[in-house]
Amino acid sequence: MSFAVPGRAPGAGLPDLRGLLHRHWPLLPLAATVLLLVAPLPAGDATASGKVTPADAASLLLVAVCAVRALRGEVNRLSPLGALVLGLPAVGLAVATVTAGDPYAALPGFVRYLQVFVLVPAAVVLLVRDAREFRLAAGCFVVLALVQGAVGVFQYATHTGASYQGEDIRAVGTFGPGDVMGMATVVAYGLVIATALALAPGTRQRTRRAAAAAALLLVVPLVLSFSRGAWIATFGAALVVMVLAGIRRALKVLAALTAAGVVLVGGFGVGSEMMAERLTSITQVSSAPDQSVTDRYTMWAAASSMWQERPAAGVGLKGFPAHRDGHSSLGLSSGSDTAGAGQGYVRQPLLSPHNMYLLILSEQGLIGLTALAGGWAVLLVAGIRRVAAPDPAARRIRDCGLIAIGLFVWQTTDFLYADIGGPSTVLTGVIIGLAAWWALGAAPGAMSRAGAAGR
Repeated sequence: MSFAVPGRAPGAGLPDLRGLLHRHWPLLPLAATVLLLVAPLPAGDATASGKVTPADAASLLLVAVCAVRALRGEVNRLSPLGALVLGLPAVGLAVATVTAGDPYAALPGFVRYLQVFVLVPAAVVLLVRDAREFRLAAGCFVVLALVQGAVGVFQYATHTGASYQGEDIRAVGTFGPGDVMGMATVVAYGLVIATALALAPGTRQRTRRAAAAAALLLVVPLVLSFSRGAWIATFGAALVVMVLAGIRRALKVLAALTAAGVVLVGGFGVGSEMMAERLTSITQVSSAPDQSVTDRYTMWAAASSMWQERPAAGVGLKGFPAHRDGHSSLGLSSGSDTAGAGQGYVRQPLLSPHNMYLLILSEQGLIGLTALAGGWAVLLVAGIRRVAAPDPAARRIRDCGLIAIGLFVWQTTDFLYADIGGPSTVLTGVIIGLAAWWALGAAPGAMSRAGAAGR
């Protein structure tokens, strides 16, 4: 039995869900790539090499959908500069794989790098057609951050988190103690996006208020992650977003965040002692470093030594662990201890220098670093110039620019003391794609002739 209003066709006035799904269905794999990171992984899968997570599978589906639509001419046109920036890293990866001591051992690294730094970013640039779809993708990040942040706060409150200074209080979300940076990373992504939406000129008042509330809420799990690197990168990215949005707005948001921090830490005592100690340790990395900082310095020196040995092409993808001991001093420990959050004691080996630029330099040499980091520099400069440009079309979607620049600044800053690894790595490819979508502003929204004629 069906009911209809007299004088009105059945279903009139209701959203055309079929039309919306038909128009935006290519974004479903992109949304799944982000949102599937809500699901917990079995213990040991978070950092295990060669494991394909549900989010990875969704990203591969995203690439497949992009390939099919590209063959049908239903994707954005890619400018020559875009093709160069997005495709050149593949050349460096191929060189590092072929020249590796064991090319077969380097092949999994080639596939992973190709996925994160070439295929997924290109798919995002080609498939996201307008600002509305960009905002939908960004909204998925905020949803993921709020869910993971809520789990992290619960872990801290109930002492069911990862082990930190003898207590199971470190907020790690569903990523587990084997990937302590996972929750901090996705929460930071959501906080940066929410801050950008709250500051962007022209944003609806309702959206601005919701974004500001989300940003304040996400400060709590970020603090409880006890991740110094995430704190630094988030502060830097938020500061860039504030400056680009306007000094007056920046001062208001900075005052609100400062007040929230004082209330949370000073008033409620949320991790006050441990957070103060963690903050103090940032300034002691050279005078009185702890063992984790000593290990990082030692691995940085090892990566530099590998590059000096093979400056052009490096030691090959996945070659850092095999060459580490031959280039390290005796100050390097055997690994880091992890426990808690439903997992027993595990000794995690140190298999990377925890610096993406040094990892690229040691394994891919100057060829790989120029191809990857050079392209990132182009995207960053072009993106900032477009945000500041007087172009009316760009100003109407300035919120997208603030989001893209904020996320990209966070990622490139975080790469100074972290590298790829863990389930959240796939989001790096999405962020590079969103940054490229904004920076290569002439291409997005302009569909190929065949696709436009078909519609």
